Amino acid sequence: MKRYKYNILNLDCANCAREIEEELNNNERFNNVVVNFNTSKISFESEENISLKELNELVKAVEPEADIVDEAESINKKEYSILTLVLGVLIGLVAQYIKLPFFLNTVLMLVSYVLLLYKHAINAVKVLCKNKTLNENALIVISAIGAFAIGESFDGMVVVALYTLGKILEEKAINKTRDSVKDLLDIKQNFANLKVNDEIKTIDVEEIKLDDVLIVKKGEKVPVDGIVTSGSTKLNTSALTGESELVSVAEGDKILSGSINEGEVIELKATELFENSTVSRILTLIEEATDKKANSETMVAKISKVYTPVIILLAVVITILLPVLGVAEFSESLYRGLTFLVISCPCAIAISVPLSYFVGIGMASKNNVLIKGSNYLDNLMHLKKIIFDKTGTLTTGSFNVTSIEIFDNNYTREDIIEILTKGESFSNHPIAKSIMKLANEKVNGEDVENYKEISGKGIEYEIDNKQIKVGTIKICDDCKLEASVHLNIDGKHVASITIDDGVKAGTSEAISGLKKLGIRTYMFTGDKKDVALEIGKKLDIDEIKYEMLPQDKFSEYEKVAKDDEAVAFVGDGINDAPVLKRAFIGISMGEIGSAAAIEASDIVIMKDDLRKIPIAIKISRNTNKIIKQNLIFAILVKIIILMLSVFGYAAMWMAVFADTGVTLITILNTLRLKRMK
Repeated sequence: MKRYKYNILNLDCANCAREIEEELNNNERFNNVVVNFNTSKISFESEENISLKELNELVKAVEPEADIVDEAESINKKEYSILTLVLGVLIGLVAQYIKLPFFLNTVLMLVSYVLLLYKHAINAVKVLCKNKTLNENALIVISAIGAFAIGESFDGMVVVALYTLGKILEEKAINKTRDSVKDLLDIKQNFANLKVNDEIKTIDVEEIKLDDVLIVKKGEKVPVDGIVTSGSTKLNTSALTGESELVSVAEGDKILSGSINEGEVIELKATELFENSTVSRILTLIEEATDKKANSETMVAKISKVYTPVIILLAVVITILLPVLGVAEFSESLYRGLTFLVISCPCAIAISVPLSYFVGIGMASKNNVLIKGSNYLDNLMHLKKIIFDKTGTLTTGSFNVTSIEIFDNNYTREDIIEILTKGESFSNHPIAKSIMKLANEKVNGEDVENYKEISGKGIEYEIDNKQIKVGTIKICDDCKLEASVHLNIDGKHVASITIDDGVKAGTSEAISGLKKLGIRTYMFTGDKKDVALEIGKKLDIDEIKYEMLPQDKFSEYEKVAKDDEAVAFVGDGINDAPVLKRAFIGISMGEIGSAAAIEASDIVIMKDDLRKIPIAIKISRNTNKIIKQNLIFAILVKIIILMLSVFGYAAMWMAVFADTGVTLITILNTLRLKRMK
């Protein structure tokens, strides 16, 4: 089955996007159709070859103004003409306020109507003919013509003018929100300079192979992840890390795709294919994020689907019933019914929710937090507990010896290091590797005899007939203090070595920030009790689970989440993937995290900075606050003006405000998310 992805031009209605998606999903030729209003993209699967012409015909049956184009083409918005709007209004004002012969006044008003209505009328007729339905353009056209017919031509002109002005402002506001994410997506280098012998060949980034030598010139983006093999420069990594300060790199340094070369020319050896590189992962996550709809977003879509038909039916009832009851003349009841129609469009309700999630996800992305869907952004608001893996998440994952305490004067520090490094040179354990860092030169372990590892304790070996044990407190009966590693020689405790897995920068601030938000913190680790408690105390973690096997994390998560499902898990390794997948929200570390962890998680912290988690939660809460404000405001205004129109107290311009005006206000309110702290 082939996967298709295109851009959609001129899509400014969230309700229309939903209708296009439903129409294509009901077509047996299409599978898994997703119309992303926020990014102006459409994607689907099909076993058939679907041409752009065929696709456009189907889409235009729902939304005539929409155009499907290849992804490579520009998605500049074709906006309503301000010039036509101004000209139509001026002619209408002349017809209304300048005394001219009746016939001439009528002609001028008709010209005004044509200028203001033609685009809406064409759109309405196309939808009616192809899809047998009435859209918002049809409602405006019917209302305006009805107003003209009952002698309220100026009111009808004002309605169309205000509606068109609202659409212009609405388009600009929507495009402004789309631009924020477009900037995030503009991190891909479309070509690469491949070095072949002494020649430079320009190729597409998708053609790059592992170990290819690439040239990155000043001003160019790094095309794929790699290692600098020649030269030195300064990189702008702000698109990836959010940091404005330039990063110096030289031969041997690893650099990430999406960084911009601000200095000299460098040579780069590709360590990843483009599809697996950092920039590709970011692009995929951002583009897919808004495809997943939150529960409230889906609910609003369902409401919008039945809302308009119900209002149209009520408008007809009002028009017929009021004269029958003797409440109003037919012309007056028709005017009220037409006003009712103008109010009926659910744009404010349909747009405000997805747009709020869209801006929220965009704000999170700017803070290097990639949220894979609006449903996960929504879930963040409900978090009450967060569980952290320790190594690589709370701590650096890089072990270093911080102190050596010697209890036998027959041995110097140099003697202890020599004995330790000779034995540990045979081990691949992380602790062993940290001890090996103490060696100033290459270790010769030829005199090590009878080496063996003791599970859960450490290692044993002999040097010059001396019995040596290196390991946990279990290797000796008389250990002088608590430490990471102890050294026994011939049954005597000789030294204790403290090894520290350093806490990541900003971790304490992150935990403090979570506590201020009312969130309880947990730490899961396989470390020994004393090490775990020390780290937990340093970070002020509420609950600590230690000496855990990988499978224990899953069962312990179930216990923590038993009474409260709103529990997040933060991890970075392959062993964390099952819990990340199970968790209410799985959060992975994108910079050092494994591919399995990133794939299993719902949220990715790209800079491995845990301080971003409280920020993401605040964004989630602010987004929810904005959504509630928009929905309450839109529904209340519509209800008020609907009631006023029934009793004859609402003019058509008020109906336009209830539709387009409210939509514009909710969009502007949504944009406040960008300034919220």
